[in-house]
Amino acid sequence: MAMDDMTGKKPAPPALDPSRDALFLDFDGCLVDIAPRPDAVIVPQNLPRLLEQLSEALNGALAVVSGRSLHELERFLDGFDGLMVGSHGSEARGMEPPMAETPQYLGAVKEDLAGFAQDHDLIFEDKSHGAAIHFRSNPAKQGKVEAFTEELTARYDGFTIQPAKMAVEIRPEGFSKDGALAILSDLVQFGGRNPVYAGDDTTDEPALAWAEAHGGFGIKVGDGESVARYHLDEPMDVRAWLAAAVAR
Repeated sequence: MAMDDMTGKKPAPPALDPSRDALFLDFDGCLVDIAPRPDAVIVPQNLPRLLEQLSEALNGALAVVSGRSLHELERFLDGFDGLMVGSHGSEARGMEPPMAETPQYLGAVKEDLAGFAQDHDLIFEDKSHGAAIHFRSNPAKQGKVEAFTEELTARYDGFTIQPAKMAVEIRPEGFSKDGALAILSDLVQFGGRNPVYAGDDTTDEPALAWAEAHGGFGIKVGDGESVARYHLDEPMDVRAWLAAAVAR
């Protein structure tokens, strides 16, 4: 893997090539800074317009790929009309929705998670096809959260655990960000392009690996080991890298 000879840190990514590359971007921790609560993220005013300009430069070969619900992405990125994939690939805008039916037991899973979060003074995040418990405000509860979510996935068929930064999510089986990239890459506007994926979390590692394995590259944002070839320190750096592509 590429490494900076002076510091041992992976280098910054090369300039995006709008004529050859396809771009896939995580949202939280990549385009915007992670907030204490999922509903408290601050979206830079120019971000939707920047994504719109990038999508035009790439002839539509750009997609936001997130674990967030699609309706939240649309609200936060109002003004960007391009492709969006939410809930780890189980819902999408601009392509045929991957999931046709609401997962069985979804209501029961959400109800149990919400009750646990309330009982333990933790943050519950409702999602279209799943839910998460955030323990950033009380890291000592991590073990209890993990044990409870394991119990739930054993109790209800069709769900799996998705670890995340200071959170644990339960989502339907069979969906993932790398799976979303595979589906998106079959769309005509992505044909023949090199996939570039940027993300910050363990949920992004399969997608980063997918981009690396399919002729493109991954960009790890923030701290932590990663399969990605390149690295950027924080979302502000990601946005600057994206803006440079528009300015070329």
